[in-house]
Amino acid sequence: MIVVADATPLRYLVLIGEAQILSVVFGEVLIPPAVFEELSQGGTPEAVRQWVARRPGWLQVRAPQVSSTSFPVVLGAGERDAISLAEELKADVLLVDDWQARREAARRNLAIQGTLGLLEAAAARGLLSLPEVFARLRTTNFRVSEELIQIMLKRDADFKKPR
Repeated sequence: MIVVADATPLRYLVLIGEAQILSVVFGEVLIPPAVFEELSQGGTPEAVRQWVARRPGWLQVRAPQVSSTSFPVVLGAGERDAISLAEELKADVLLVDDWQARREAARRNLAIQGTLGLLEAAAARGLLSLPEVFARLRTTNFRVSEELIQIMLKRDADFKKPR
């Protein structure tokens, strides 16, 4: 399975102590150099900078061979290069949260998954407790509506009910 990630999902998975689920769910994850740089820059939380500096073996940095120039101007370098790399490699999944980047990836027919969807899928596999990780996510500056959180928590509870 080929998985390419933008910075935001990695950032928040590190901050809530769940980055390892990526290797369990996907095996290897690829990021372009622009995403690596974004995760390494001064404004990034220290825990994330330390994690990426000692990145696990399953996180590989790979540059896209051709960077497309036909992107909306609102996308950052990491988002553009992650989409380019995913497109070039015909990735099975692009991990991305930004709505404009998701829209562009969908326009290019890329399969996308965000942080919340990944956490929900991992919880369904018994890899983590969704209520616990959502509680940790709430301590960060991750932006999501409480309504969506409650919908996902209800789905999780319904899934785990004895049949």
